[in-house]
Amino acid sequence: MPRKESLTSTQIKKLIKTKNLVIGTERTIKNLKLGKVEKIIISSNCAENVVDDLNYYAGLSKAETVKVSYPNDELGIICKKPFSISVLSILKQQNSTNQQ
Repeated sequence: MPRKESLTSTQIKKLIKTKNLVIGTERTIKNLKLGKVEKIIISSNCAENVVDDLNYYAGLSKAETVKVSYPNDELGIICKKPFSISVLSILKQQNSTNQQ
């Protein structure tokens, strides 16, 4: 069961700028299967079958799931996208030896 957290829109906007954010259910599940996801952000009106799938794969890869109070259309606006977003995921940090 995802825990309810008050992740503010400002915090989500900062996450977008770090480029470690993945938008979408399918891409999130793909990265969960590869073990690359640290945290999953789920909208308040996300479909139950999607939430169940995300919880299953999050349990396998030990990723944290967070359900925010924003509906999917508002989450799309926060991310400055012209579509609704039900699921966001934060990727795990890569080794900083490649980046400068």
